Amino acid sequence: MLIRISLIIAIVAGLAVGVINFVQVKEVIATTRQERDFNKTEWDKELAAHGKTKRELSVTKTELAATTEKLKSTEEARDSALAEAEKNRRQTADLAGKLKTMTTDRDDARAELAAWAALGLKVDQVKGVIAKLKDTEDALTASALENRILQNEVNKLNNRLAQFIDPEYRVKLPANLRAQVVVSDPKWDFVVLNAGENQGVLERGEMLINRDGKLVAKVRIVRVEGDRSVANVLDGWKITEVFEGDLAIPAF
Repeated sequence: MLIRISLIIAIVAGLAVGVINFVQVKEVIATTRQERDFNKTEWDKELAAHGKTKRELSVTKTELAATTEKLKSTEEARDSALAEAEKNRRQTADLAGKLKTMTTDRDDARAELAAWAALGLKVDQVKGVIAKLKDTEDALTASALENRILQNEVNKLNNRLAQFIDPEYRVKLPANLRAQVVVSDPKWDFVVLNAGENQGVLERGEMLINRDGKLVAKVRIVRVEGDRSVANVLDGWKITEVFEGDLAIPAF
């Protein structure tokens, strides 16, 4: 009897445990299903939101590309307009300068005509006067050249006469005379200067050769031509070699 009661109790206890486990498993399954359904709903929402965001991003990219292209076109149009404006500004300035020059020339011409008219001269007479003035200027130039040549000859004769009278006579050269050595021959101790008769150089005139403000040598003119002269280096006056480019000034 005791054994039967124990078996019944065991059976009842097992059934109770099974019922309890079934109830607990059922609750777990229900909870899991709810979580699954909730997660699926949320995932669907996320997918929908992602799709919407992706579509909005695509639209934004398209609009940005269009805006960028429009901005590029606007900048190109602006640059073209600025270049055209600068071109027009330069043309306007050039035309204004030409207009000013033409106006000045016109006013000068009017003033000149008025001056000639005040002298009582006609246009054909003005041409004759201008031609005579040109002839006179040419004659004066020729006369000045002839006078310079004659003066050079007088200076030469005076120089020779002075040397004949006084062998120690020192030839005077123009105080402002400046020349450069264009040729130097150290073997024969002579130099060629880029100044001659046209600059007032005279034979036997003496010049000091300088370089950087220091005396290099002393030379005496032995031959004179139009725009150059030849000089010998004096004994005892060659401090160092004479080079091309050295400066020569009158010694007296």
